Amino acid sequence: MKAHDGMYIDGAWRPAAGQDVIEVVNPADEQVLATVPAGTAADVDAAVRAARAALPGWAATPPAERAARLTALRDVLDARRDEIATTVTAELGAPLKFSQAVHAAVPIAVAGSYAELAGTYAFEEKVGNSTVYHEPIGVVGAITPWNYPLHQIVAKAAPALAAGCTIVLKPAENTPLVAQLFAEAVHEAGVPAGVFNLVTGLGPVAGQALAEHPGVDLVSFTGSTAVGRRIASVAGAAVKKVALELGGKSANVVLPGADLAKAVNVGVANVMSNSGQTCSAWTRMLVHRDQYDEAVELAAQAAAKYGERIGPVVSARQQERVLGYIEKGVAEGARLVAGGPQAPREKGYFVSPTVFADVAPDMTIAQEEIFGPVLSILRYEDEEDALRIANGTVYGLAGAVWAADEERAVAFARRMDTGQVDINGGRFNPLAPFGGYKQSGVGRELGAHGLAEYLQTKSLQF
Repeated sequence: MKAHDGMYIDGAWRPAAGQDVIEVVNPADEQVLATVPAGTAADVDAAVRAARAALPGWAATPPAERAARLTALRDVLDARRDEIATTVTAELGAPLKFSQAVHAAVPIAVAGSYAELAGTYAFEEKVGNSTVYHEPIGVVGAITPWNYPLHQIVAKAAPALAAGCTIVLKPAENTPLVAQLFAEAVHEAGVPAGVFNLVTGLGPVAGQALAEHPGVDLVSFTGSTAVGRRIASVAGAAVKKVALELGGKSANVVLPGADLAKAVNVGVANVMSNSGQTCSAWTRMLVHRDQYDEAVELAAQAAAKYGERIGPVVSARQQERVLGYIEKGVAEGARLVAGGPQAPREKGYFVSPTVFADVAPDMTIAQEEIFGPVLSILRYEDEEDALRIANGTVYGLAGAVWAADEERAVAFARRMDTGQVDINGGRFNPLAPFGGYKQSGVGRELGAHGLAEYLQTKSLQF
């Protein structure tokens, strides 16, 4: 697979400062797809300098012109959607149909939403005798994960561009090829030189250099809570703004009287999608004691259908991590009803779709983010008990509630300590704010709330 051997800085592909490279491995067959440069602090510095030099011109560009560049970017991505899908399938391992429907289609929709929003957002408003201006915060350091590689890039780059910010992107080392494809699309869309810059590399080197760089005004990071804490600490020392989208252990609460079969089937599908590598996955299913045994049987049957339908996890390290959690669940007394800790194939980083029953709320598999195709089913006594269990982790990213009475579901959801809740299988909305409570993060992505993260406020009094 074709890969650039340099960094995209100041509108051109330039040689990396060092000689080290990163091997990009196909997790389905463990073959090396390509190599990309392992960026250094010098590469990051060059990219940040380019972004700072481009900032005054891009910030002064009228919103309508920024919207036009975003529209062009959306169109380029749309024209290359097949290439996007095959690239993500190769470097992440997602089944091609899922890559087409999600990994390619969703970022295109999000880019389009910001193209429209850039032309309609109220960057200036009157408040009494004041005029309030919403101005770009400056240079954005974007550090993105591998699980939804293009979506997470677009969810940061599109609002930053709409706001008038310039960007330096450090994508995950596992999935850098689609990031290079995005840089090509930015170039083809006519975004001015220096407005968007790409440095591939490892987190402890290039990522750390970007978070620490004094020329970066905002660090936007998606990834683990542990790394998010380190980034927040580094940024805090410089009184630098952060936007952090971190881990999750989301609850899928099935209230008595809900359509149990639908709630279970949709819940299992949610966990197994993308091989369980979704921060907002509903990895804890909470079912009333009277329906618990039926729900466990339904979940086991549903999980069995995914044995040949899900792809591998992203790496050998991730496979080892997930299988270790499954072993931990067994050791702590949870009951396996589907899957298990044995790798199902000799080649590739596959994990069997796994379902645990008899999971206690304090078990490791009910408290920690596994990031693999593993579902825990927990029993509750009444709604107050369900709420206590649902809110009983350090996370608060997403969740779901099912009930025959929508008002009852909404009332329960309003009491959940989480940033986003789907009611009776509510559809994904690219305009709705996404982000977490507690240790699931700081700030929001998508829609107008996502754009606001890249703005700072100035008021003039008359």
